[in-house]
Amino acid sequence: MRSGGVRGSNFSIGGEQAEADPLLMEAFYESDDYRTVSSKEDPRCFVIARTGSGKSALLQRLEEENPEHVVRVAPEDLSLSYITNLGVMRYLDELEVSLDPLFIALWKHVLLVELIRHRYKVDSYVAKMNFLSSLRDKIKRDPGKRHALDYLEEFQDRFWVEADERVREITEKFEEKINKEAKGTLKVSGNAAATATATIGGGLADTFSTETRRELTDRFQRVVNETQMARLNKMLKVLDEDILDSRQNFTYVVIDDLDRDWVDEKIANALIRCLFRAVLDLQRVRNLKVIVALRTNIFENLDFGHRTGGQEEKFRSLSLHMRWGPAELRDLVSSRLRIASAKQGAPSNSISDVLPRRNTTRGDAFDYMLARTLMRPRDIIAFVNETFAISSGSERISWEDIKNAEDSYSYKRLLALRDEWKMSYPDIDRVFAAFNGAVVPMSREEFTRRLDDAALLLADPYFRGNEWLDYITSSMWNNPGGSWAEWYGRLASLLYNIGFIGCTTGRQSTVRYVRTFPEFAERVSNLEATVGFTIHPAFQAALDVRLDGLRHS
Repeated sequence: MRSGGVRGSNFSIGGEQAEADPLLMEAFYESDDYRTVSSKEDPRCFVIARTGSGKSALLQRLEEENPEHVVRVAPEDLSLSYITNLGVMRYLDELEVSLDPLFIALWKHVLLVELIRHRYKVDSYVAKMNFLSSLRDKIKRDPGKRHALDYLEEFQDRFWVEADERVREITEKFEEKINKEAKGTLKVSGNAAATATATIGGGLADTFSTETRRELTDRFQRVVNETQMARLNKMLKVLDEDILDSRQNFTYVVIDDLDRDWVDEKIANALIRCLFRAVLDLQRVRNLKVIVALRTNIFENLDFGHRTGGQEEKFRSLSLHMRWGPAELRDLVSSRLRIASAKQGAPSNSISDVLPRRNTTRGDAFDYMLARTLMRPRDIIAFVNETFAISSGSERISWEDIKNAEDSYSYKRLLALRDEWKMSYPDIDRVFAAFNGAVVPMSREEFTRRLDDAALLLADPYFRGNEWLDYITSSMWNNPGGSWAEWYGRLASLLYNIGFIGCTTGRQSTVRYVRTFPEFAERVSNLEATVGFTIHPAFQAALDVRLDGLRHS
């Protein structure tokens, strides 16, 4: 590094992802969101955020600050993909049997046992017997609690095995019950093909008549409902009054990484919905806070309103939607810059000391960079790092450095947007490509022409997004008399909601983006009133977008 300079050519202000960020703990920015999540009094426990917003960093910080009071439950350790791939689950789902009672009981069981293992260090048969003996003595005057404790006895020497083994054991027992019920039920149905199959498998449900399906659904639903486990619910009272019985024993349970690929998305969504419902029940335990982190797009796809009997408002009231303001991101970057500089023996600087001075044409350099992000830590860290890499170690970055860095940064952000949404919308990057070379703001006519080009991807045999694009453009083909919003509204809303486009409703009005106007595209009247469509500045360089006929500036 040059003497007296701020950085060398390999200088950075940290990694873009929490798991690969060397400055995560030293330069952690304690936002209002962090204070809300870590608060023992604030009930908000569902952390909803887009990728790159810092939710994983927030949870890692919570663990760092409360090492003896955080239990992390990793979804990959729970055999959840095993459950979603189980033939019996898919079979019951085809019959429209609600699996919610089973899944809620499963989550409660996993969380209860993990909390007991953590609180009493139960890692052997002897430790388990000591714990049970001590707890039995404590609750000996309460028959209901004594009966509840019998629930734990059923697991005998398997109590302390890893969580995924316990999940498999419960699921296998449930599968046995269903198969046992099926043998009798299927014989009654008189269906020869079904009777020949002793074990339930996917696809069989389609062969039954309506009457037989109804009979099967009723019988299997009774089996599922039996998993409500009254003793398990009683154990929550024991957990509250006798296990986590003081503020000294306050415990956080952290569940992150629920956005991994699943075998069956529908059953996976049911599992996550039921986790939310189990967490609602666990709120009665006063010295416990279960924190669930979930990506925004997955939260919106959970369909709470239709599946949870009107509990959607409760879930939303307990949700914290992580959002960052310009001042917070400036502070975060400056803090990281100071710490990273100090590590290289350089003077401690704020970001304004190393960026070019305010320009009458372009304005403030940091504001310029921030406008080319989706207002997330990952974006601005990536842009700043890219700029440092371009700038040849000079003491102050130039506007030319920023412009040169923007090309590479923008291309990577477009790839990141694709990666964020490709699970729900395969090949969505090919829709982005339909806007290559656009001049913004686009008139409604120009925007429509490019949406038409995107819709024609359905005719491409190599396009992998037929299912979602066909659904989202169906009105174009099936409703010849439809309005513009009916034809194009769904696709326009999608592009707006993921942050790809912004909308202008009048000649003098500012561009609206989803971060500051999250509900804008949900109203047909807003889409009909939009007169200008703009590609978000984060992606303009990558798509060679031009402003007023000039290259992006």
